[in-house]
Amino acid sequence: MRKIMMLLLAVPWCQVNAQPIELNARVSLKQPGNMAVTYPLRDKGNLFSADADLPLVISKQMTKDGDDEKLTVTVTANQRVYFNLNLSIPTHFATDDCEFYLPGFWYHKNLRSPQSAPSFHTSKSWNFREDRLSSPLSGVYDSKSGKTLSVLRHLDGCCDALTTHQEGEVILSGKTSLGYLGFDNSSGLAAVTFGYPYMETPQRYIRKLTLVNPIVAFAKLEKGEQISLSWIIRQSKADDYGQFIAQTWTHCFDRLNPQPVQPLYTADEMKAQLSDYFRKSYVDKYDLKYNSGISIRCDDCLPVDHVQLGFCGRVLLNAFNALEYGEQRGDAALVKIGQEIFDSWLKYGFTAKGYFKEDMHIAGGIPADNDIVHSIRQQSEAVYAVLHYLNYEKKQGRKHLEWEKKMRTLLNNMVELLKDDGHFPRKFRDDHSDVDASGGSTPSATSTLVMGYKYFGDKRYLAAAKRTVQYLEQNIISKSDYFSSTLDANCEDKEAAISAVTATYYLAMVTKKQERSHYIDLCVQAAYFALSWYYLWDVPFAEGQMLGDLGLKTRGWSNVSVENNHIDVFVFELAHIVNWLAGQTGEQRFRKIHDVIYSSLNQLLPTPQRLCGIGVPGFNPEVVQHTQWDYGRNGKGFYNDIFAPGWTIASLWELYSPHRTADFLTK
Repeated sequence: MRKIMMLLLAVPWCQVNAQPIELNARVSLKQPGNMAVTYPLRDKGNLFSADADLPLVISKQMTKDGDDEKLTVTVTANQRVYFNLNLSIPTHFATDDCEFYLPGFWYHKNLRSPQSAPSFHTSKSWNFREDRLSSPLSGVYDSKSGKTLSVLRHLDGCCDALTTHQEGEVILSGKTSLGYLGFDNSSGLAAVTFGYPYMETPQRYIRKLTLVNPIVAFAKLEKGEQISLSWIIRQSKADDYGQFIAQTWTHCFDRLNPQPVQPLYTADEMKAQLSDYFRKSYVDKYDLKYNSGISIRCDDCLPVDHVQLGFCGRVLLNAFNALEYGEQRGDAALVKIGQEIFDSWLKYGFTAKGYFKEDMHIAGGIPADNDIVHSIRQQSEAVYAVLHYLNYEKKQGRKHLEWEKKMRTLLNNMVELLKDDGHFPRKFRDDHSDVDASGGSTPSATSTLVMGYKYFGDKRYLAAAKRTVQYLEQNIISKSDYFSSTLDANCEDKEAAISAVTATYYLAMVTKKQERSHYIDLCVQAAYFALSWYYLWDVPFAEGQMLGDLGLKTRGWSNVSVENNHIDVFVFELAHIVNWLAGQTGEQRFRKIHDVIYSSLNQLLPTPQRLCGIGVPGFNPEVVQHTQWDYGRNGKGFYNDIFAPGWTIASLWELYSPHRTADFLTK
């Protein structure tokens, strides 16, 4: 377990040879109707001064705070003033040697993302609103020296204000706690940037693959009014970028100290309400039966003909959940729904090669084999669901030999599809020709292969699973490069890290001794990356923004990817795995973050008395827009008008079924 201990060991501050903090500052002042004027500031110890006579006083205090330093800046107005304060800490790190980190939004240089999303493709200097980030921190890692520098916003409270414009110079309509964080590389040396109130430069990211003009916000202070702003500055050292992420997540967790949310519902109450989705979304008028779970409207939740077997719809997993829950509750209607879905997919849902037909607009008919592109993720998710179904049915004394034959064929196909280096193509056709040869989705298949080994006792499946993790270790975990797992984006994303956690956990559960310890080591490394996407603080909302008016606490929710900058309830097995890792490693932060996630993700459950902006009870929302980003509709504090509740129900159901996987793998 040596690697685990190395990950958990933060390098003591006194061993880092910390450099004196150099602080650069400027302030921009705006008169309504005029363009702002920017004044460079000189650091005079406890005061900042400018060449001009300014209508405000800016003082600062730098104090030791454990191994860190705390910077507090106080702005006092001598008359009414509208201001934006800009700060930066320069380093001696060459840009080309640096990797950057803004939790839940920026990893490495975001080069997996296209030019139309924030990345080094577009600019080497960026500033972002704090509410885009799962922790309000900006950090830089110098790969040459191993030195790191990070700045974490210290917040005593939170509030936000609406703005009349979304670009240019904007005067805030009221009080906000939101500042900004980023980095500047214009000189060829990295600097960490931060300030208040927020700005977003050189462009703003407003919706998927859409960058627009920058924004600079100005806060108002009346004569005699003052505001104090604080940041925690840390200098440290790490062996690599992955260790930097692990140490920084630990630092953020300890500083932000997220506490569990008072849960609104018990697990049983959640399932009882979510089961309404199984009834209301069921479509039985086509050969393939399904719960409509993608591309439906938030306001009426009426079923549509778009069927996605895996991620967005999770058709077979929801069918199993309906069947199992129906039998537990004596609800024959739910049992019938679940069984009819399984029966229809057994009869009509496979290609001649033996793969699932996974994505279609079924009103136009079930697609022909040669029109289908498969994704390794959706195929794996479908097998996962069927094996849980078969395992459950076997325990009830019921056998499904035809289903078992289909699963053997598909698992054998997967072994054949596996590349020599241990990766699966992200997308492929029935004849095994590659459509997208990228290996980023490989770990989504690992757990399925392990389950196939446990159910059928075929060691070929276990051997294939181990080969995938060899690829995973060499190409993803060791490089801290988690990407390409989500279906609609090919970039840095949370789901890739969660897949890596899940893959290594499954192998740890079915191996022993040193081999098991090695998989646990890998699982821990991936877990820090996965958890870095989860919010450790509560972002502020303005009055009138529905999510804030509902009292949403964002801690425990997670950002999606660099391309999709919203939060959601995607967790599935992750919370259970990190809770298990706490017992294996002694890392109690894992247990604590489990408690935060578990208690928080029920907050937007639509019920008859509290619909949370959704038309039908039980249809849990998906695109939760917590910052100035949207899919095209409504913006911060609301949802897009179209959503995909199929996977949200499946994810929450897994969260509230904590023993399902462990029971499958160990009994």
